[in-house]
Amino acid sequence: MRTPFLRVLAAIYACAFASFGVQAAALVGSQGLLPAADLLAEVASRHGASRFWLFPNLAWISSGDAFLTALPWAGFALAAAAMVRPRAWLFASLWIVYFSVDGLGQDFFTFQWDALLLEAGFLAILFASPWAPSQVVFWLYRLLLFRLMFCSGLVKLFSGDPTWRSFTALNFHYETQPLPNPVAWYAHRLPDAVQSASGIILLAVELLVPFLLFFPGNPWRIAALLLGGSQVAILLTGNYGFFNFLTLALCLLLWDEGGKEGLPAEPRWRRRLVVAVAAIVIAGGAAQLWAMTGRAPEAARSAFAWLSRYHVVHAYGLFAVMTTSRPEIVIEGSNDGEMWKPYEFRYKPGDPGRAPPVVAPHMPRVDWQLWFAALSRPERHPWFRMLLQRLLEGSPPVLSLLAHNPFPGGPPRYIRAQLYDYRFSRQRPAWWRRELRGSYYPAVSLVR
Repeated sequence: MRTPFLRVLAAIYACAFASFGVQAAALVGSQGLLPAADLLAEVASRHGASRFWLFPNLAWISSGDAFLTALPWAGFALAAAAMVRPRAWLFASLWIVYFSVDGLGQDFFTFQWDALLLEAGFLAILFASPWAPSQVVFWLYRLLLFRLMFCSGLVKLFSGDPTWRSFTALNFHYETQPLPNPVAWYAHRLPDAVQSASGIILLAVELLVPFLLFFPGNPWRIAALLLGGSQVAILLTGNYGFFNFLTLALCLLLWDEGGKEGLPAEPRWRRRLVVAVAAIVIAGGAAQLWAMTGRAPEAARSAFAWLSRYHVVHAYGLFAVMTTSRPEIVIEGSNDGEMWKPYEFRYKPGDPGRAPPVVAPHMPRVDWQLWFAALSRPERHPWFRMLLQRLLEGSPPVLSLLAHNPFPGGPPRYIRAQLYDYRFSRQRPAWWRRELRGSYYPAVSLVR
């Protein structure tokens, strides 16, 4: 399964790069929401020559729009080559390019699946060698899958969230998740007994099934079916970018018992290298689990923080606290301050009559971040004010994120953001019903 896994991983890299490529100018370009040039200038002013070590990034070569746009498409080309011929140097190149993209993405790359892709991609550099794969690398991937799933269950328990403890979390999840798809509307209408049973099964899969990965023989294949099944269920009812596909790829490896594929044995120097890397990864993973208890000493927390900075080891745990309502931001523009027209984004809920889309494996990062922004005040999200500013400026890259531009003749004079409470409709043809909560951001105009 080594070669199929590496090809699937390369395909996921390709999806991730292409997804960012079509958004790069809007997110980090000179007319975007968080210009990479501003970030690099700030890092350089603060750290001087040490910036290359503290913030290693290919964009030090150039932070111009042409380079920032070309970077993800270069990664896409490398991923396509790795799909055809998986080679260690290609996966090393993929890791370097995606590490750079992740650093430039700032607030738009705070998702755990980006860290998971980098961690899995780092191990792939060792896994794609011209020698027979070491059993150690197989086990490092199993440990990664264990940490991903077990920690996702553990954070739900540690959070003390009442919906998880009462097994009612899924009564809310399908409606309040960041980007529902059409199936979520139907899943939300399942009886309460089914929702509670699903919650119990999910917690069991996350907290108990991962331990099957450490048993010899068939139990890890049973784990692959159960863990993979949970990912398929999530994939069918929501849009989480490439996350579910990547987790399914890790499950694919559980069907492999370490076949050698007719390759020559590893040389001694490489076995020592793999063991050294394994020691670092295992120690980092142990420090992460320890830190979750809140009792880890400062040295362990510092070591884990250093490793997570470079995405060698990362913390995981999704939906620790279930949101039980769905505030939604609707941005509106006006030329007279009286008549307001809404900006309709491609993927987030807006028009109540529009069906939730199927998006995965694409990750529309502004749509996702607008979900987080709605849960708190705009002051906590500096990019949001820039979003309003770019809409007032009529920035072409930012306007490309919209389903349509309500002001095709030129940007409006005023812009504001309203906060609505969204709920799934009780019956079709409407998909949503909404109620105005009030102002999220007051009307502003561009100072010219």
